[in-house]
Amino acid sequence: MPTTATTRRPSAATLGHEEREVLHAVGCGLRDDEIAAALAVSEAAVAGRIARILGKLGLRDRAAAIVHAFDCGLVAPGRGPRPPVAGPVPRSSAGRAAGAKVQISVLGPLRARYDGRSLDLGHLRQQAVLAALALRGGRTVSQQELLDGVWGSEPPFSNVVPVHVYRLRKTLRVGGGPDAVIEHDRCGYRLAPGAAEVDLARMEGLVTEAGTAHRAGDPAEAVRLCSQALDLFRGELLAGLPGPLAELERLRLTERRIAVAQRKLEWQLRLGRHCEAIAELFALSTEHPLNELVAAMLMRALYGSGRQADALAVFDRARRRLAADLGVPPSRMLRRTFQMVLRGDEAGLGLTGR
Repeated sequence: MPTTATTRRPSAATLGHEEREVLHAVGCGLRDDEIAAALAVSEAAVAGRIARILGKLGLRDRAAAIVHAFDCGLVAPGRGPRPPVAGPVPRSSAGRAAGAKVQISVLGPLRARYDGRSLDLGHLRQQAVLAALALRGGRTVSQQELLDGVWGSEPPFSNVVPVHVYRLRKTLRVGGGPDAVIEHDRCGYRLAPGAAEVDLARMEGLVTEAGTAHRAGDPAEAVRLCSQALDLFRGELLAGLPGPLAELERLRLTERRIAVAQRKLEWQLRLGRHCEAIAELFALSTEHPLNELVAAMLMRALYGSGRQADALAVFDRARRRLAADLGVPPSRMLRRTFQMVLRGDEAGLGLTGR
């Protein structure tokens, strides 16, 4: 049987660094204008590099370049762009395998760090794209969801989401490993499992542990865990990030912080640690003067500390604020707390630890 000889095509190793960058961007399906934006060069420069790539590799057109990018491992199906590597990367030397992860913080101004070093996440729209992925806890976010959440009613004129993701992948690919922190499939984008630590997930984990400790009869441990969860909040949530998603998440995360603080303070009161809770309750009440539950807890803490007159003054202040801002009287819960403080009903106030 005759044998057919095959001609081995030149590999991507024959390309220069900039040409390899262009090739794996082509393999990811980016257009010339998107590649130009991602690499901060002109479209003419991109077109020139693509022509040189085709010539060096003996490829007939762009479609053949895309296939070659996958064949030589510059791009992996469903995984987005991958940097070229000279050979197999030992698992012990790869950043993710060694346990080092990118740390992403959303409970304040968005930031990402690796090995103690802050990463440059680019301009605000690009940061908002990363925030949207981090806030979804590993769930896939479609391109349309990103457009709606980051740009709202003013969508961009071009398909910029892949460009932002491309840039973020380059920034977040650290530690020498080949894996991308952001994955792509036919449904959209997501943070790759195990690739990043997000402070929101850490906060929710601590709150869950606190609930477990409380049910196990250890309220002191529950308070400690809630304190750790609250310490993860730092400054204005998602400060400066544009878009409807960031605005909604600011409201949601603010409410979540209040809810966690209320759980912690309730357990402190039940432990009889009234003086310890007063300062935090005063700050929370000042920040949210229409929150009647916080006002009621502050009244209980003040009464438990022997400050009955101050507790009654909190009720009067809340009553006047509700009337002025909302035109409503205090709720039944707040009125009952007032009556119990007035008559010294410590059992009703849950202050038996006093």
